[in-house]
Formats: sequence, C-alpha cells, structure tokens
Amino acid sequence: MLRWIAVLLLIPFLDAMLLGIVVWEVGQITWVGMVLLVVLTGLVGMLLVRAEGRRTVRKMQRSLAQGKPPTNELLDGGLLIAAGAFLLTPGLVTDAIGFLFVVPFTRMPIRAALKRYVIVPYADKKTGGFASGNVYTMGFPNGGSQGGQADSSSADGTYDLGADDYTVEGGSETDGYTIDFGDERTSDADDLDDSDDPSAR
Repeated sequence: MLRWIAVLLLIPFLDAMLLGIVVWEVGQITWVGMVLLVVLTGLVGMLLVRAEGRRTVRKMQRSLAQGKPPTNELLDGGLLIAAGAFLLTPGLVTDAIGFLFVVPFTRMPIRAALKRYVIVPYADKKTGGFASGNVYTMGFPNGGSQGGQADSSSADGTYDLGADDYTVEGGSETDGYTIDFGDERTSDADDLDDSDDPSAR
C-alpha cells in the first residue's frame, strides 16, 4: 500500500519537474504563463468532465429504464473520475492522460480494452466463466470423458450410449419406434425365467 502511495506522489512531482524543464528550455513562456497554463488546462478539463459526467448519467438512466445493465456507463464513470484526478494534477503528461479519458473518441477504445483485458478475465475467474458465458454446455470440463462408451455398463445393467451407438426410426404405419443398437447386446433380461415374462402368463 505504501508503494502505491509513493507512486501516486512521485508521478505528479516528476510531471511538474518536466513542465518546469519545458518552460525553462522554451524560454518564451514565463513561470506565470506556466501557472496559467496549468490552471487553464485544469478548468477546461473540469468543464469537459462535468459535461461528460452528465451525459453518462443520462445514458445510465436510459439503460436502466430499458432493463439493461449499464456496464459501459459505469466504466465511463470510473474513467471520468480518473480523468478528473489527472486533470487536477499539475503537469503535461497527467493532463494529456486526463484529456484522453475525457474525450469520447479516445475513451471508448480505452473502455473496450479495459473491459476485454481486465474486467472480463477477472469476472470469469471469480464466477467460473458465467460472466462472459464461457461455460461448458455439454461434456465434462478439465479433460474428463466427453461421452459414454458404447460397451460401458454399470453394475445395475444400465449402459452409457454415445450419440453414434444407436438410431431411432419412426414407422409411418405404426405408432411405435424401432431402436437399432447396431450390435448384439446381452442383457440381464436373457437370464430371467419364462415364468417372469408377463406375456407368458
């Protein structure tokens, strides 16, 4: 945590030093001009953040009224908060990053990349794939069996059949169906006595 606080304090300091070096090297901008430039970029940025924030809130309300989750609008809101923080920080680089987050043409690709590479993988990791719909709809995950074998049977006499182990033919003249298993099978019914056969009674 202290490392992140140090980074957050170091970035504005280095950015302000870079701004001072640019003013010193150009020579045509005085220190008063530098301060005015920082204040002007901050004010313009805050006006843009305010306008885009109102637009994002209206889009969020429309999405909620239509019953859609406002995921893009929530991401836009987070990027606008970050843009406001960057624009309030004095410096050239932070102002440039802030303007990239504020302007819709540059914010949309940043939002798409953030969603694709950060949000969706994190949500998939936490929900087991349900966030993006990347779940197993058939078979078994993690290299398990992908279908029953034709000759596998359990102790109670049931068989696991694959999709290619049988065919079902419907008769047009009869109401029944014929199931052809394709090979000769022995079942526990062959071991029963004729006395147990209901048709023999």
